Amino acid sequence: MTNTNRSQARSAARLAAVQALYQRHMESTPLARLLDEFHMHRLGREIDEARYAAAEVDFFDDIVAGYDARADEIDAVLQSKLAEGWTLARLDKTMLQILRAGAYELIARPDVPVGTAISEYVDVAHAFFDEREAKFVNGVLDAVAKAVRK
Repeated sequence: MTNTNRSQARSAARLAAVQALYQRHMESTPLARLLDEFHMHRLGREIDEARYAAAEVDFFDDIVAGYDARADEIDAVLQSKLAEGWTLARLDKTMLQILRAGAYELIARPDVPVGTAISEYVDVAHAFFDEREAKFVNGVLDAVAKAVRK
């Protein structure tokens, strides 16, 4: 796999991971069933004439299962980086999943450079939100990176 293909496959995995975390958050889908559903029906598939990009499945699994395993730790770090008076519960549900996936990578994936992780999740934010929210993702994940990466 070329670096470009790997980069695109990881970008697709990140977007799918945010979608999976959103589904888990909203529907409490059991983790094994959620991963299976994405493997069988979403990653690299065509749904309603929209083609899902081929994703790096192991990377997708790591983000989703990794967040799930470390949810309390990751949410505590994220909460500590929000402005006073803000809570994770106040955030848009999609925004919350973008931050969770990004924070997971910053905390648990030292093989992923800080700049790559942040810019990738800013790109994911652009898929759902305007520039203001993308800047919010950038600011929160930058603060997380400063706290967890030396």
